[in-house]
Amino acid sequence: MQTSVLQNYPAGVPHEVHPEQYRSLGQMFDESFKRYAERPFSVCMERWMSYGELDVLSTALGAWLQSRGLEDGARVAIMLPNVPQFPVTMCGVLRAGYTCVNVNPLYTARELEHQLKDSGATAIVILENFAATLEQVIDSTAVKHVVVASMGDLLGGLYGKWITIAVRHLAKMVPAYKLPLDNGRTVTPFSQVIEEGRGRKLGADPSTLDSIAFLQYTGGTTGLSKGAVLTHRNIVAATLQAEAWFTPALARAGDLSKVNSIAALPLYHIFALTLCLLAIRQGSHLTLIPNPRDFDKFIAVLKKRPFHMLPAVNTLFNALLVHPEFKTVDFSTLFVSQAGGMAASEGTARKWFEVTGCPMIEGWGMSETCAIGTNNPVSNTAFTGTIGLPLPGIELAIKDDEGRSLPDGEAGELCIKGPNVMTGYYNQPAETAAAFTPDGFMRTGDIAVMQEDGYSKIVDRKKDMILVSGFNVFPNELENVISLCPGVIECAAVGVPDEKQGEAIKVFVVRKDASLTEDTVMRYCHDQLTGYKRPKHIEFRDALPKTNVGKILRRQLRVGAQA
Repeated sequence: MQTSVLQNYPAGVPHEVHPEQYRSLGQMFDESFKRYAERPFSVCMERWMSYGELDVLSTALGAWLQSRGLEDGARVAIMLPNVPQFPVTMCGVLRAGYTCVNVNPLYTARELEHQLKDSGATAIVILENFAATLEQVIDSTAVKHVVVASMGDLLGGLYGKWITIAVRHLAKMVPAYKLPLDNGRTVTPFSQVIEEGRGRKLGADPSTLDSIAFLQYTGGTTGLSKGAVLTHRNIVAATLQAEAWFTPALARAGDLSKVNSIAALPLYHIFALTLCLLAIRQGSHLTLIPNPRDFDKFIAVLKKRPFHMLPAVNTLFNALLVHPEFKTVDFSTLFVSQAGGMAASEGTARKWFEVTGCPMIEGWGMSETCAIGTNNPVSNTAFTGTIGLPLPGIELAIKDDEGRSLPDGEAGELCIKGPNVMTGYYNQPAETAAAFTPDGFMRTGDIAVMQEDGYSKIVDRKKDMILVSGFNVFPNELENVISLCPGVIECAAVGVPDEKQGEAIKVFVVRKDASLTEDTVMRYCHDQLTGYKRPKHIEFRDALPKTNVGKILRRQLRVGAQA
């Protein structure tokens, strides 16, 4: 790691991490569960779960899975939202020596079928709300054991039963389904799995640091998703890296057990998953938000008790800011507002600081790097517009298409090396080979510039670059500038075919002020951007298409604009 990076590290942050202190994630879990048994681990719908309860429940689930005769390293799909069943299942699968395959609960049948077949999953834990999707594809997969959870399973007694009834019959959120039992397939309710597992002993975990812990599928917005192979070493390293970077800020709470992190981003996504693992490592607790799109309820939860860490993507920060009740929340204990998953805009960052008094701290990571890569120091008091410094044990390089390292200040592909970087893509040797340079760096597909002080700035994704009359235009720059235009909530820039320029720039704008006109935006761009960077087309939208994590789908906008 270059000297300028280490010189700019905050006080107390180590330069390296040591994942080899554990033999597996299971050992890390065992240590935390015993040490923090009496501490709260999570709260969901005002029902609490302690570390001791997480220990007992995940042991039962793991023992039950072992009783099914699954082979070591078997892939177990997890198709759950942010409810207590998720961490119980994740910990149970890993402690039993199996591999977690996180699945987006809102997947279509086509997407689910691809992921189950590609991963070779032989078991799945799924919320009943999504079982009808599984029914459509299960016969074409290797899945033999289905565990069906209900929303209220771990919410306790009569309250939990009432929640399940309300979801099924009042809200009618559980479509009818029938899962076939032929070919030796089993379908078992989650509550029955826990009860049967309680009477069994969890067998020894055969995992090592080199065993596969997660198959974490990429977003798939440009084609079929690929499974990033994340080992126990990768995940332990990422957890220790996150702990090293964030503890100086979270320690301001005085006692890490009192730290309350908001889990609004879906736990199946690598960003939130790393937050969950960090909480387990340090003995803090999570507030689970099953449906962050219900902003009335989300903000009501934020008002219930002090919270200290709020990770979000730029679009979620934006959505909170425009809600009329958000300003009434008490932000006095908010120590970390962590932005990631997509580029953070200066306009949103400014408004966030005005309302909360807590600066947005931007970082960068990928599924392939366990969400860990770079981050701005948590001691920052202002938005920098950069992705920060590489975290402990990580080396970055800016390379050209031939794999040559470029000097500071020159734009090229951001490449990364470190203990948190995946070993490759599952069963895709050609994709894996293409992803790494001969000297062992992983190509990220992001275009970046590294400054002399070790801070890096993302210019854009390679594939999103717009070519206007031979000039490279990067949408992130345009979006960052236009987000500062008064009356703009958010925007997205894409390239569209143009006879004269090859491509012209089209910007889709969501406006806060209905009186905002195309001419006003154009004049603002004229004042802020050089000629070839100015949009030729402006289109106002009520909303922009996004992934479930909140990333704006530029590709969908581009295809629609060209149709």
